[in-house]
Amino acid sequence: MADDELLLADESGVRWITVNRPAKLNALNRALVARLGEAIAAAGADGAVRAVVVTGAGEKAFVAGADIAEFVGLGAAEARAMARAGQAVFDAIAGLPKPVIAAVNGFALGGGCELALACHMRVAATNARFGQPEAKLGLIPGYGGTQRLARLVGQGRALELLLTGGTVDAATALAWGLANRVVEPGELRAAAQKLADETGAVSPLAAARCLEAVRIGLDLPLGRGEEVEAALFGLCAASEDMREGTAAFLEKRAPRFTGR
Repeated sequence: MADDELLLADESGVRWITVNRPAKLNALNRALVARLGEAIAAAGADGAVRAVVVTGAGEKAFVAGADIAEFVGLGAAEARAMARAGQAVFDAIAGLPKPVIAAVNGFALGGGCELALACHMRVAATNARFGQPEAKLGLIPGYGGTQRLARLVGQGRALELLLTGGTVDAATALAWGLANRVVEPGELRAAAQKLADETGAVSPLAAARCLEAVRIGLDLPLGRGEEVEAALFGLCAASEDMREGTAAFLEKRAPRFTGR
């Protein structure tokens, strides 16, 4: 892939990752997915990065799907390997111990919808559309879409999208809980940066524990999830960030968190 097909930029502690293939509506190919995984790992390892925003270049698409040309001639074993590789990257996004926000600036279809689902939160422009049209190609989503979509919006709504191959607009996505916020296209970047800044203002250790508790707890019965929460609460209570946060509250000043 060309070096400029994935752009990285930092703004006030926020790592912006931009898929930059506007002529192809930012479609994902295997090389780009691998590069995305490298960029996510680098953001996780960089102590100066408090949050990540993933978006697409141009005004039409966040990511309008996978590069269909790569599907031609795929056998079952190769297709399975391709899906598992993509799932590993998207799992890394979902498992990042820093907030990851999708700034959805247009079409988020197929692999693009799955990419948005892997992010922890989604800010959508009013022209955004979400969908999983793989069944129209004789396929199903392969990067976690059947699993994350149902967990986020419920079985009935997920199956409506999966079985019709249809799309939903930003207003519907907001009503379904698929989008956290909806803004005008010209306000999207500022809105995503604002949300990232807000998450970056809390204790990075507490943010990581919140992400961990929700991620693990979603797959557990309530009682087991509460056990996980209590254990992580205990770890936070013994941290320097907790001592700093409570001291700052009592002293009526802004906290100076270190993530320890």
